[in-house]
Amino acid sequence: MNTNKLTSKEEQKTSMSKLKRLLVRFKNFIGLIISNKAAFVGLIIVMLIVIVAILNSIFGKLMLPYDPFTGDLSKSLQSPSSAHFFGTDEQGRDIFSRVIDGTKISLRVGVISVAIALSVGTVVGSVCGYFGGKLDMFLMRIMDIVLAFPSLLLAIAFMSALGRGLDKAVIAISIVTIPEYARIVRGCVLSVRESEYVQAAKAIGNNEFAIIFKHVLPNILSPIIVRATLGVSGAILDAAALGFLGLGVQPPLAEWGTMLGAGRSYFFNAPYIILFPGLAITITVLAFNLFGDGLRDALDPKLNA
Repeated sequence: MNTNKLTSKEEQKTSMSKLKRLLVRFKNFIGLIISNKAAFVGLIIVMLIVIVAILNSIFGKLMLPYDPFTGDLSKSLQSPSSAHFFGTDEQGRDIFSRVIDGTKISLRVGVISVAIALSVGTVVGSVCGYFGGKLDMFLMRIMDIVLAFPSLLLAIAFMSALGRGLDKAVIAISIVTIPEYARIVRGCVLSVRESEYVQAAKAIGNNEFAIIFKHVLPNILSPIIVRATLGVSGAILDAAALGFLGLGVQPPLAEWGTMLGAGRSYFFNAPYIILFPGLAITITVLAFNLFGDGLRDALDPKLNA
């Protein structure tokens, strides 16, 4: 009984010490982000965008001043005013409401496409980096072939084969970005696979895949997280480009790139039609890039040494 009590107390102390270390690391991480003004501004903007997207997904049209899909031709191409903050488009729809509604679509495309590409790329890169050999040679040559083409051009080719739509855009963007994550993960795995903790895990008889997912991947998360954060901005930009070309999200959905494509014919008569969706894309991409750069600095072991 006494032994069991001592064991339980030791386990509690160990768990508490681990929790304290995690809290200290998190506090230091937050401090580094706050001290980096550009990264902190990027984080604030990203948080606001996420909050707006979540609220819009929950409450829908209730949080918008106007229905983003219903227009009134008698009010088309109205300049920004107190009634319509960003003006109205060619169909009399409120641009402000459509820009806000487009937040959830652009963020959904960015996050889901990065999640898919990151998952597949992590598996491919981990297997190639850890095992090497002919499998590594074969899979990496496929990644090289995909990387040889401009990502947007390849995404357009996939969209031509898959068809138009939100889901198709997510799949196309995911496929063209898989090699980037696979390359990064493979390089990181190569740098740690001969480490002492990996060799110790092998010596005690751990399964190869258990070593990869329990020992290798947790120690190379920093560059993966940074690349994923930056990848969201790239995915949003690719989705906007596809929408602008008419291949991505289709009307009447309020996606920023689609709004740019629909409003380009009215640029000289009503430039605000493309100004505000363009600003939304620019601010969102810039915010994720600033936050991603801050993450890279905060997670850099050389800076934290």
